[in-house]
Amino acid sequence: MLIDRPIYLQKLIESRHNHMIKIITGVRRCGKSYLLFMLYSQWLREQGVEDSHIIHIDLEDRRNKALRDPDNLLAYIDGKMVDDSMYYIMVDEIQHVVEFEDVLNSYLKIMNADVYVTGSNARFLSKDVITTFRGRGDGIKVYPLCFREFMSVFEGTKERGLSEYMTYGGMPQTLEYENPVKKTEYLKALFTNTYIRDIKERYKIRNDELMENLLDVISSQIGSLTNPTKLANTLQSVRHENVGNKVVSSYLDYICDAFIAEKVSRYDVKGKSYFDTPYKYYFVDLGLRNARLNFRQSEPTHMMENIIYNELRVRGYNVDVGIVPVVNRDADGRQSRSQLEIDFVCNLGSRKYYIQSAYRMPTEEKVRQEEASLRKVDDSFKKIVILGEDIVVRHNEAGITTIGIYDFLLNPDSLEL
Repeated sequence: MLIDRPIYLQKLIESRHNHMIKIITGVRRCGKSYLLFMLYSQWLREQGVEDSHIIHIDLEDRRNKALRDPDNLLAYIDGKMVDDSMYYIMVDEIQHVVEFEDVLNSYLKIMNADVYVTGSNARFLSKDVITTFRGRGDGIKVYPLCFREFMSVFEGTKERGLSEYMTYGGMPQTLEYENPVKKTEYLKALFTNTYIRDIKERYKIRNDELMENLLDVISSQIGSLTNPTKLANTLQSVRHENVGNKVVSSYLDYICDAFIAEKVSRYDVKGKSYFDTPYKYYFVDLGLRNARLNFRQSEPTHMMENIIYNELRVRGYNVDVGIVPVVNRDADGRQSRSQLEIDFVCNLGSRKYYIQSAYRMPTEEKVRQEEASLRKVDDSFKKIVILGEDIVVRHNEAGITTIGIYDFLLNPDSLEL
């Protein structure tokens, strides 16, 4: 099955020949290798590049184990470069190579070498790597299929497609299975046999059960404010033993470093400052999250919020949770302070959007509730409510745009509607 990934393909095309190492990261099995070895390589061939000048190296293949040695890898690539024409060097899962930073830096000054690598673990994003590259690495983060990509190959209505997507997510391999049982087995096995095992092996985790419990808790609390202390207290009530918040904090970092989830900070819209705590976690793929919970928790409100967050990240936005401080007065004129929340404050260059996720707004009271925080923002940036239905786009007197979830997910320019 051929699935186009136009957003990432365009990023690769735009970064071609920029004399930097193209670093493609993302959760395992989200399609990084397919993007590089299939889609981008095919595009290069269409531009007239010969196969002999596209060097593919899959370091997860046991037959290439010898190339995990840095000197062997260098010798192999050098042996493929026999003329002065441009060579496109593509190395999959480069973190299997010890001292891979030196290998990559060896090609920075070779003018006919254009290097692309994929990686899936925390070491690949470490400060040491960034320091070694000294600004010569061009990072491209790949996510599982967005809904638009998913629907490009899904055979069914958009309503049925969204139901499938909210249940099984966008890991490309799930589309190969028609049987729901097979989809479920694949996602569970992927979580257990790949992600958790990677984390345990990478960080030498001794308390396996605590990591498993923590994953269960954050899976059940997507979109909820939390922090290591709160999570530690929750785990203590489950495990009936003392759990340190420092351990929890480290485990949360490991989960994010493995690209399973992302941490979202709170931002004071009026004070223009960040809060240290609490924050929210969203999973990069709902299918993985649902599989972790054995598909027991189907809260459409939080699940839609997670999908909106992922779509914004796929589009390249930096995303925060917005906080709007307000002053209230009671009937006697006494003042009190409170905070209203904006689900997402999105920034990309000079563009900014305030977005509220509202699964349903059946009454005027619910409309006022969802719009309250947006109406308290007094700048000129666009304010949007995304409704979990298929509706006609509408604009109100407060400058708030309301759009349906299908328009938002399927139209790449939906924020401008």
